[in-house]
Amino acid sequence: MNPVVWFEIYVADLARARTFYEKLLKITLEPMEQTEGDWPEMWLFPGEEQGQGACGALVKMDGVGPGPGGTLVYLHCDDCAEPAGRAASLGGGLIRDKFAIGPYGFIALISDSEGNMIGLHSMT
Repeated sequence: MNPVVWFEIYVADLARARTFYEKLLKITLEPMEQTEGDWPEMWLFPGEEQGQGACGALVKMDGVGPGPGGTLVYLHCDDCAEPAGRAASLGGGLIRDKFAIGPYGFIALISDSEGNMIGLHSMT
């Protein structure tokens, strides 16, 4: 079993962050159904319950802001150089361009529209 089961990327401006990730990864995020109680607004990344890897969401929660230095999430890509190259034009930035990590493929590091550092991973 993979140790990561869920991730949350905290944001200050949910609409801006949603646009950033949808265009960066060429995906569509879906709103999470609101449950009872004080639940934050969340937009879910596409995923399969029984699929490999972890699912997650963009989250706007009072008292929890975005920014570098906490957790680093790596998102799957066919070729991590492609979304890394789009990051700056979408309001984020390139921290480190695509580089090899031996038999584990390649990674690139970007900042998103909220200032979070995000890893991108691909096998090619």
